[in-house]
Amino acid sequence: MQLKTRSETFIEEICDIPGGEGIKRCIQCGTCTASCPNADKMDHTPAELIAMARAGMRREVLSSNAMWYCLSCYLCTVRCPRGIKQTGLMHAFESLAMRDGVSYAGSFTPTMYRSFNHFACALGSMPEFGFMTWFYMLSNPLRAWKMIPIALELFRHGRLSIKARRLTPEGTKQLRAILEKAETLGGVT
Repeated sequence: MQLKTRSETFIEEICDIPGGEGIKRCIQCGTCTASCPNADKMDHTPAELIAMARAGMRREVLSSNAMWYCLSCYLCTVRCPRGIKQTGLMHAFESLAMRDGVSYAGSFTPTMYRSFNHFACALGSMPEFGFMTWFYMLSNPLRAWKMIPIALELFRHGRLSIKARRLTPEGTKQLRAILEKAETLGGVT
């Protein structure tokens, strides 16, 4: 039998991240798991992930694929009898995993976050075409080629902008302050 690594401060660390504060109120009823449309794709269900986190199983929680499969649909949050913001917990787990350099190989979420921050900070705007091109080139260049017909259709119907509207200098300054604050709270750089 192999002993699991237990972190006594893991639960406190989760509680310190916005969205993680409700973890101690969980009664393990399983409503979050029953509500989750992606629970069958997760190696640990949302309820299991909470139990593991409360047991201090940091390595196991942060290496799980569960938080990367969260759709942020908020069904779990709406249905939780204890009012726990499970989606916020999943984002807190993501934040800790990224901070520790742990990511699920099948997820491009960290790349998406980094691409967003890159464009938002560098340009003070979010040009959809440039942002998505950058994201696909970083995450899966072959998929970028497959997306060209979709991009052309979106552009043809006025649903994809090539030219970004820039923020005012004051707006850019405020955006950078928000992103810097998010980073100090556990966001991705």
